[in-house]
Amino acid sequence: MKVVVVESPAKAKTINKYLGRDYEVLASFGHIRDLPAKDGSVDPEADFSMVWEVDSRSSKHVSEIVRAVKGAEKLILATDPDREGEAISWHVLDTLQKKKALKDVKVERVTFNAITKESVQKAMAQPREIDQALVDAYLARRALDYLVGFTLSPVLWRKLPGSRSAGRVQSVALRLVCDREREIETFVAREYWSLVATLATQDGAQFDARLVGADGKKITRLDIGTGEEAEAFKRDLDIASFDVAKVEAKPAKRHPQPPFTTSTLQQEASRKLGMAPAQTMRVAQRLYEGIAIGGETVGLITYMRTDGVDMDPSAIHGARAVIGREYGDAYVPGVPRKYATKAKNAQEAHEAVRPTDLGRLPGQVARYLDAEQTRLYELIWKRTIASQMESAELERTTIDIAARVGPRVLDLRATGQVVKFDGFLTLYQEGRDDEEDEEAKRLPPMSSGDPLSRKRIAANQHFTEPPPRYSEASLVKRMEELGIGRPSTYASVLQVLKDRDYVAIEKKRLVAQDKGRIVIAFLEAFFKRYVEYDFTADLEAQLDRISNHEIDWKQVLRDFWHDFSAAVGETKDLRTTQVLDALNDYLGPHIFPPREDGGNPRACPSCADGILSLKIGRYGSFIGCSNYPECRFTRQLSASADGDGEGGQPGTRILGTDPQTGLEVSVRDGRFGPFIQLGEQQEGGDKPKRSSIPKGTSPGDVDLEMALALLSLPREVAKHPETGEPILAGIGRYGPYVQHQRTYANIGRDDEILSIGANRAIDLIVTKETQGPGRRGGGDPGRELGKDPDSEKPIVVKAGRYGPYVTDGKTNATLPKGLEAEGIDLEKAIELIRAKQASKGGKGGNKGGKKPASKASASKASTAKKPAAKSKAATTKAAGGKAKTTKTTKTTKTTKAKTTKAAAVKSKAAEAGSGGGA
Repeated sequence: MKVVVVESPAKAKTINKYLGRDYEVLASFGHIRDLPAKDGSVDPEADFSMVWEVDSRSSKHVSEIVRAVKGAEKLILATDPDREGEAISWHVLDTLQKKKALKDVKVERVTFNAITKESVQKAMAQPREIDQALVDAYLARRALDYLVGFTLSPVLWRKLPGSRSAGRVQSVALRLVCDREREIETFVAREYWSLVATLATQDGAQFDARLVGADGKKITRLDIGTGEEAEAFKRDLDIASFDVAKVEAKPAKRHPQPPFTTSTLQQEASRKLGMAPAQTMRVAQRLYEGIAIGGETVGLITYMRTDGVDMDPSAIHGARAVIGREYGDAYVPGVPRKYATKAKNAQEAHEAVRPTDLGRLPGQVARYLDAEQTRLYELIWKRTIASQMESAELERTTIDIAARVGPRVLDLRATGQVVKFDGFLTLYQEGRDDEEDEEAKRLPPMSSGDPLSRKRIAANQHFTEPPPRYSEASLVKRMEELGIGRPSTYASVLQVLKDRDYVAIEKKRLVAQDKGRIVIAFLEAFFKRYVEYDFTADLEAQLDRISNHEIDWKQVLRDFWHDFSAAVGETKDLRTTQVLDALNDYLGPHIFPPREDGGNPRACPSCADGILSLKIGRYGSFIGCSNYPECRFTRQLSASADGDGEGGQPGTRILGTDPQTGLEVSVRDGRFGPFIQLGEQQEGGDKPKRSSIPKGTSPGDVDLEMALALLSLPREVAKHPETGEPILAGIGRYGPYVQHQRTYANIGRDDEILSIGANRAIDLIVTKETQGPGRRGGGDPGRELGKDPDSEKPIVVKAGRYGPYVTDGKTNATLPKGLEAEGIDLEKAIELIRAKQASKGGKGGNKGGKKPASKASASKASTAKKPAAKSKAATTKAAGGKAKTTKTTKTTKTTKAKTTKAAAVKSKAAEAGSGGGA
């Protein structure tokens, strides 16, 4: 028997079908061990010795592998073909060697770029040893990340309460977002004007031309800076005569982009599909590991973590065949296109991300895929096919026009572009982040000397705009340009920044949050070198050199630790005032914006001579007065220039006044998150009314109207069709809910709370009443993902009290952190349920594959073994058991009655709820 180890059960299932009975394919479920999250896991004093630990989740997978290799002929490590995959294989091998489980067992390492029968069988015929240089690069990266995180984060916790963590790559990525925010805040808009003449040919065809010169001098975009200058030009153009000075038409070509790398796939999926990088990689992983199509499980795309843009010759041939068949011979270039990789590390420069079989058109496989998989596969297929198509042929026309006013000549220009042959554009055009595509417009035919008539002259005022905030796609692109991190890490880095609340996504853009900006301000002030782009990129280059057998990995660690540990030591004696002064200077434009009256932005608005400064409190940072405690003025960090955000407590933003009570409505930062409050706490009085802010809603997006609506909760949304009692909607400890008497049902999405209608509310309550108490996720019927191929049971994802979970009706498996209910597919759900079932089966020492005894049979066996004289307790217990059985029968009848009752109630609900939106 030959034992094959891969990372995931889905990959194992696919490969097992290709290899046959002589092979047993097992999954390691990712890394089987890691550095324990505590001090000493990496010891610089012992030449960076590393302590690895197999966690409880992985121990059962390791035991399964150990069982399988005992007496096996061969162990084949077939993890992914990158640095991380090499590391997983090394961990498995090292663990098995330490357990002395490989006696007389031959070990081989194989890699394949696609999970197809041909690729896997070819890889099995070409084994190799583990590449120690790739492993060394992994060890160096892991040690660096540990040393930075476990050394720098405690410094942040001591000096900046409320901070979460710092990381080697995440902090530099955060700096990019924060630097862009500073650029926006310090940007000074500049006024400029443009003049556009709408002209007509002798045939009456109209077009626009812009003023580009006057009196023999060029006029650039910002040269006309005032309305007076623009008006002077407009007066001359209003009385000028126009004629064509020159017509120039030039042919041009646009060439297709290369097939996807990891980073370009993440960028385009973000632009075109609205997918976050982490979501893109999760869906791509499923397409790579295998999808059941026509009774066969096959990987639909090649490995998705790659820096390479090259394609296998057979894939290029296949693409050209598809192009000729689907689009015609005119779209097939004379010679195949070859693209050169820009990857710095040739070891990771694998083939581009492409379909394994380009003959599988998106429309043919769509019925086997879920919606996300379909969209991503189509994007990859189109990009790959387009990369081998003929170039687009364009014609760019420039017409220079003379406007004559007496002896004066003003120069205007009209430009146009038409597509003569669309080429690859018929299938695919790369998206852009921060600029619009030039509008392809056709100019009317004209010749030099043709007179033109004036229709109208427009003078338009403009202002320069600050650089846009990064989208997830443009941040990934910028990180790649700077050499920060590696494409395989971008998704996880962005996810960490969001999980730490260092950045938020607003209108598809990354917005630096106060917590993140303070962390970067601190690092810039006291650890500047370690958040510099060049330093981080250089460190990545050294890791690449390690993987290329060029330098020793421990020497890289020694050089880094020597300077880094010294920098950390210098912060131990930092006084709080030093930290605050540095943060005040760095964050000045953000926390002390210029005042409209030109006054000192740091002057306290409450007292005469106080100076505002950043303060560090128990729950984070806020702005306070230097005259504390005499002056108790405080506000949150992000205050506008007009003083918005003042309040009696840190982190308070006044939204306005409640028209009914006359009390102030405010958004506040609390110990357990932001909330809305009506009025202030009076000494000896009742607590003011408060409301939580629904999950997913940014506190900055809450206005007075929304706040008043949330404060009005709980609100009546319907009458129960049977009792006539009100059904209320509100937000509680576990999120939004609807309530009828003592029955509560969770609302699936937080944003429904202000818009949920009568039909939906009644349906949730009736469903919960039908199910009865104690059922997990009672109010949420869930979303069916499909049927379990083994048991034929429907697999459903639901919103539970403690978060979303999947269930087959018997086993419930909570979704891991970072996986949203909207993003899970059937394969992943089955994997989670299988893992949960395995963990249950593994408890209690169940050995030999026997089915564990039920509690009832175990109880009987225990009772039978006891002497009759000592069985009083057992008799009582048995009687209790009988009573319980009777009760169960009664409950079953009650449930049937409730089900019948529910049908009637729902029938009434259809009539009673017809007036409310669902």
